[in-house]
Amino acid sequence: MTERRAILSGSTFEERIGYARAVVDGDRVHVSGTTGFDYTTMTISDDVVEQAGQCLRNIGAALAEAGCGFADVVRVRYLLPDRDDFEPCWPVLREAFGAVRPAATMMVCGLADPRMKIEIEVDARRPAE
Repeated sequence: MTERRAILSGSTFEERIGYARAVVDGDRVHVSGTTGFDYTTMTISDDVVEQAGQCLRNIGAALAEAGCGFADVVRVRYLLPDRDDFEPCWPVLREAFGAVRPAATMMVCGLADPRMKIEIEVDARRPAE
């Protein structure tokens, strides 16, 4: 039987909505759509690039708890309400994913809170032990 466990970040959204920041299922790690909230203070910057950086810090923490990192990401999805906000984030995103080159999709859509300017979701494979 494969291991399946939930990873929680402490975000109030996880409890209110009923989901986990990430789910480890065997060697696969599925990280939920993650926004730019600092989950320790539940604050969010007004700047999309700062939000993207915080998204990546939140994702990095979940990946580390799952036993992997950005080098193990195979799929990334970017969700933004404003397509013009995507390009300013490229340098921050390239820093995390440039050497990895995961499959990627960017979608323009509404997000749950109008303060959110970007949401990032990733799938990764844990390295063999």
